[in-house]
Amino acid sequence: MKSPGGNNHSDPVSEFVLLGFPCTREIQILLFSLFSVIYVLTLTGNMCIICAVWWDHHLHNPMYILLANFSFLEIWYVTSTVPNMVASFLSETRTVSFSGCFLQFYFFFSMGTTETFLLCAMAFDRYLAICRPLHYPTVMTVQRCIRMGAGCWVCGFSCFLLPVYLISQLPFCGPNTIDHFLCDPGPLMKLSCAPAPATEIICAIFNSVLIFSTFLFITSSYTLVIRAVLRVPSAEGRSKAFSTCGSHLAVVSLFCGSIMVMYVSPTAGNPTGVQKIVTLFYSVMTPLFNPLIYSFWNKEMKEALRKLFRIIRFGQRQPLKS
Repeated sequence: MKSPGGNNHSDPVSEFVLLGFPCTREIQILLFSLFSVIYVLTLTGNMCIICAVWWDHHLHNPMYILLANFSFLEIWYVTSTVPNMVASFLSETRTVSFSGCFLQFYFFFSMGTTETFLLCAMAFDRYLAICRPLHYPTVMTVQRCIRMGAGCWVCGFSCFLLPVYLISQLPFCGPNTIDHFLCDPGPLMKLSCAPAPATEIICAIFNSVLIFSTFLFITSSYTLVIRAVLRVPSAEGRSKAFSTCGSHLAVVSLFCGSIMVMYVSPTAGNPTGVQKIVTLFYSVMTPLFNPLIYSFWNKEMKEALRKLFRIIRFGQRQPLKS
């Protein structure tokens, strides 16, 4: 076993040490409590969205099916990091095996990529619904929506196979300490024993193309949507359109804005503290905020959640039809 300092440079690294948030024992207990509460609230909020879509027949349409898919993804996205991070606050050893580190790397970033694709699908759905309303029922059927959602998952989990493979092939011979709370590509590449400019450039190009292409698609879709909404003659119609699109735009801004700061150039000079805070924001806080955003801005979702809470309170079991 290597010591956290990792002074032996001759043998390949078999495990990594995740520093996380080094602080006093009292602060660690406080952080353990805080992130445990955030994790439970995130699971509860996203489960409420899924259950509301499942039970309320009014929400059995492509927009809300994609939203339920998005909430399901958020549950697994936050689960890929927070339980390990919370456990580390109470643990004396913060080691993770070589394979375990790269598995976390793969699943965390694959789900993040899937999230960007789902945001694209949701933007395309709103574009069709508002800019092409006559074609919407025939183009965006429930079956096609389900296939689109499945395609987002398949593409998301396929995209990061190459970066994970390339970084895993780098020589790691020490030190083995990652100054982060998860196995992030930037800190991992810095631990390589030999310079790897080709891998860094490939990963930077890959991240840039992925982030900017999806962000351009999303912003273009919503630009067309906003232009169409502003042409709606009635104030009530504009308000209804903005209530559904506003929540999507808020979620896109939170998620895409933060990942642009981090991964367009993974080894660029972001201080370690800034990297941790930004990663913490998009990986832990945005899954917590998303259910709040959708329930606050979307009137149909707000009403469905009220019905869901009545089910829970009074023990009704039949699907909600009214």
